[in-house]
Amino acid sequence: MARGILNSVKAGFFAVSAAVIVPVASHAETLADALASAYTHSGLLQQNRALLRAADEDVAATYALLRPVLNWSSTVTQDFGTYSSSSTSGLDVSLDSTEAFFGLGFELLLYDNGATRFAVDAAKETVLSTRQTLVNVEQAILFEAVQGFMDVVRDAQIVQLQQNNLRLVARELQAAKDRFEVGEVTRTDVALAEARLAGGRADLAVAQGNLMQARERFAAATGHQPGALVAPSVAPKTPASLDDAKAVAIRSHPLMIKAQHDITTAEIGVMRARALMGPSVKLQGSYGLTEDFSDPYSTHAGSVGISATGIIYQGGRQSALYRQAMANRDATRAGLHDTRHAIRQQAGNAWAILSAATAQLAASGEQIEASQIAFDGIREEAKLGSRTTLDVLIAEQDLLDAKSSRITAQAAQYSAAYGVLSSMGLLTADHLNLNVEKYDPVAYYNLVEDAPTITSKRGKQLDKVLRAIGKE
Repeated sequence: MARGILNSVKAGFFAVSAAVIVPVASHAETLADALASAYTHSGLLQQNRALLRAADEDVAATYALLRPVLNWSSTVTQDFGTYSSSSTSGLDVSLDSTEAFFGLGFELLLYDNGATRFAVDAAKETVLSTRQTLVNVEQAILFEAVQGFMDVVRDAQIVQLQQNNLRLVARELQAAKDRFEVGEVTRTDVALAEARLAGGRADLAVAQGNLMQARERFAAATGHQPGALVAPSVAPKTPASLDDAKAVAIRSHPLMIKAQHDITTAEIGVMRARALMGPSVKLQGSYGLTEDFSDPYSTHAGSVGISATGIIYQGGRQSALYRQAMANRDATRAGLHDTRHAIRQQAGNAWAILSAATAQLAASGEQIEASQIAFDGIREEAKLGSRTTLDVLIAEQDLLDAKSSRITAQAAQYSAAYGVLSSMGLLTADHLNLNVEKYDPVAYYNLVEDAPTITSKRGKQLDKVLRAIGKE
């Protein structure tokens, strides 16, 4: 049964390595595949999951303060020396003796004005805040994978475009040379074509360098080099308007939710600081057994009592801590205001980038159509002698620029659409329905919430889970 629980917990809060998809010749990798790889590969996600588990344990450690404390102590004492007096007629008396003590102590908090309960509540709010930090990191990881994927797609298409253009310019150069041989053009026309060919080679080298960088960015995000990538055909669904995007962002962005939990934590901190000014009451007990081995005898004694303590004067320390807690609360509340505006601005910026990319994509389509017509016409006119080689090369460059703009706009539009999702707090494995074992932040918390001991059944289950995590 323990093994079954272990398997379910493991499936609940960390991804299996088998979900990583390594592209091979027979498999074309999609954007969803790349996002799944990034989700399972990211060390930053693993790091923040561990930090969340640490915050979970803080709840358990604080909750344990409400439980009884039972401890033991033991000592073994060896006395040695001599003693002499007139009553012993000058004879020395040995003082050698061995004594052993074993004792048990017991303590239970009965009342502390609610300070420990407030600490437990604050720790729980910190857990909720840390979960949102994890969601925000997840968004950043997935968006980096989107950008890496689209960069490779864009730069690979541009390299192919530059290669095709280079072949076209080479044919134009050969045509110029042929026409020069028959006296239809001058040496200047040939030189222009040669210059354009050399420039095309330089542009191709730059494009290939950009593609190499994009591949490295992709590999850093996903954990493997890109193979054959399938460019996405449909962008993710986005809101109908900017106002809708901002409204969703204010409600669901992880940084906004985190700020709200941070405020609650700060408010609880004020209540705890006030409670710490009050008295505390504890139930205490002890039992001890003493054994003297030199003069065999044993004694045992025990006690049970209630103790109450309170602060009379501490130099104003508690008052200062209380005012500090109020200042921290006020600062956190003010931070929510800035967070709200930052999230709205982020959503607005993402929407503007998407709108610009969409408009650029539409315009570039029209530009390609017009440039293609112009290029075809000028090339035919050049064959008839009414256009120069320079005219042909300029028209060809205009067509190349238009095609490059379209490729760039397509990649920018897809990246911008995912950027809008990220600004709304929706760029997550769950929302995108990625084919991965999704991390469940609640699974570990449920195991440790009530502070199980190492020797308890749940503690042993936790020990197995932690060892399993360490092997991943």
